[in-house]
Amino acid sequence: MDFEQSRKRAEELTAILNDCIEKYYMGNESDVSDYDYDMMMRELSSIEEEFPQLLKEDSPTHRIGGNHDNTFEQVVHTVRMESLQDAFSQDELRAFDTRIKKAFPDAQYVVEPKIDGLSCSLEYRDGVLYRASTRGDGNVGEDVTANVKTIRSVPLKLKSPVPFIEVRGEVYMSHKSFEELVAQQELNEEKTFKNPRNAASGSLRQKNPKITASRKLDIFIFNIQQMEGGKELHSHKESLDYLAELGFPTVPGYKLCDTIDEAIEKIDNIGNNRGELPFDIDGAVIKTDDFSMRDALGSTAKFPKWAVAFKYPPEEKPTKLLDVEIQVGRTGVLTPTAIFEPIILAGTTVSRATLNNEDFINDKQIAIGDTIIVRKAGDIIPEVLEVKAHNGENDIFRFPENCPACGSPVSRVEDEVAIRCINPDCPAQLLRKLIHFCSRDAMDIEGLGGAVLEQLVNEGLISKASDIYRLTSMDIASLDRLGEKSALNLTEAIEKSKSNDLFKLVFALGVHHIGLKASKLLANHFGSMSAILDATIEDVTEIDGMGRISAETLVSTLNLPATRSMIEELKSLGLNMENLTVIEDKRFEGMTFVLTGTLEKFGRREAQEIIEKFGGKASGSVSAKTSIVLAGENAGSKLKKANDLGIRVITEAEFEEMIK
Repeated sequence: MDFEQSRKRAEELTAILNDCIEKYYMGNESDVSDYDYDMMMRELSSIEEEFPQLLKEDSPTHRIGGNHDNTFEQVVHTVRMESLQDAFSQDELRAFDTRIKKAFPDAQYVVEPKIDGLSCSLEYRDGVLYRASTRGDGNVGEDVTANVKTIRSVPLKLKSPVPFIEVRGEVYMSHKSFEELVAQQELNEEKTFKNPRNAASGSLRQKNPKITASRKLDIFIFNIQQMEGGKELHSHKESLDYLAELGFPTVPGYKLCDTIDEAIEKIDNIGNNRGELPFDIDGAVIKTDDFSMRDALGSTAKFPKWAVAFKYPPEEKPTKLLDVEIQVGRTGVLTPTAIFEPIILAGTTVSRATLNNEDFINDKQIAIGDTIIVRKAGDIIPEVLEVKAHNGENDIFRFPENCPACGSPVSRVEDEVAIRCINPDCPAQLLRKLIHFCSRDAMDIEGLGGAVLEQLVNEGLISKASDIYRLTSMDIASLDRLGEKSALNLTEAIEKSKSNDLFKLVFALGVHHIGLKASKLLANHFGSMSAILDATIEDVTEIDGMGRISAETLVSTLNLPATRSMIEELKSLGLNMENLTVIEDKRFEGMTFVLTGTLEKFGRREAQEIIEKFGGKASGSVSAKTSIVLAGENAGSKLKKANDLGIRVITEAEFEEMIK
């Protein structure tokens, strides 16, 4: 398409996609499938890449994140983001009412659910979002604008162009998004988030906005912090209604109450129905409605006097343990799950909970038939707390001596709590291993995620990693919802991955204890896959940063016939087996760099690669072992810590001199 055709198509796609976003997040409606939505988003992104002048402030492509790294610069809040005083009983709520009514007998209250997430400020100028920041300590937060723009429920442009408005909301993760994230983390053998709030907090502060975008966060707005122009407002209820008019997703189910009895009834109603909500709440909030009354009541050093948060008690219930189910992960770890008589916690039926590991079972003396206590205190994943009563008929549960998936022996490595299946061809580990093999830090095969891999495995098209490189476009096009174009893109991505640097292949093999950093050390030290295969434990431990346990695990895994056969297959299929990272000289050997702030001439990843090419290391945190801190513009806490520790700090210009 020429420029004019592209302009018209971009405007059309922007209107359609923004309409889809508003209907989905404001009206719970959906006119298009996820696939069609993704295809339109991809088309618009391509147009904007070809014609950057067509990229608008309200473009929905802002939702998919950029390639740059965030630095989380400090933001000083003009209006302090206060926290609320907690109440745990009706008596405390009535005491709050007495204090308010003593000063203002006619006071009304707004009751709303207290969303369990991460508090965030959004600032708009002339109706366009220009800055988002975390609450921090209430006075100073962090700039997370790039990440917040990826949240589809955040309006990038308001329906009315208010000259200036700052609003406060709660970023959260829905139950559905949380369950999808945990399932993916479990497949990848990653540490899972315990609850949606932790997941939301960790996702909002990702350095790469694309990761934040993939986490499918949401937001509810519950307050106007400050405003210039716009509608004249006198009460909280008025302000919430006005926020909805501007296009904000406001906190749901709020109600104006005339008396404390009516407010308590609303709080009880919210609590009784919280299990039906698609997101977590950790209480309900009572706020004095009239703004003039709020101003008169004021605040303490910590809390506003005109509001209070009621916290619901955590739910714990007894149930009978019926069985213990053992699942096998990507690295062969056997994980126990309790199966018990169904109970209702926080409004949902629960019949399964994690038992963590063998040590947990032994410490609690857990046996099948015992009465156990299960808790779900706002968490999606239930947990077993303790044994309330032992059945007495069964012994403490023991892990099987053989893998339940393949029958091979299992073992427990010294100094670890995990019990593992030692068979690398165990079928239970296949899908998880394939997902890891194709992941970004490994072979980085774009488009070959868990859903597609699962289809390929189910269709019998792949049974090991090397089979990926035998796939044809016809094989891929035969899968559900994957057409010829998607198949072509995927085969190109597979072919491209063959030329990856050696360290990515080493990491893709999924050897226990060998992470990305260790993979780079091995590739740089030995230079080729054949040299790594010939290495002894002593050879590996000579590398600075490689410990004895990692070396033993690496050598024993690489000496397995199945591993050798796999690597030979991959080599015959054309995968690169040589280190491509050229160490130009070793001027930075033994030195650890930390990068902070914004660099003008180098991207963060580019600077790290330069450091590694000169034999140095790049770390994400400052410690006593740090040699040099490279500080760009707006450097934050890392620079302060470096100065406190007396670590050498250099500018970008000094870094350029060092690498000449």
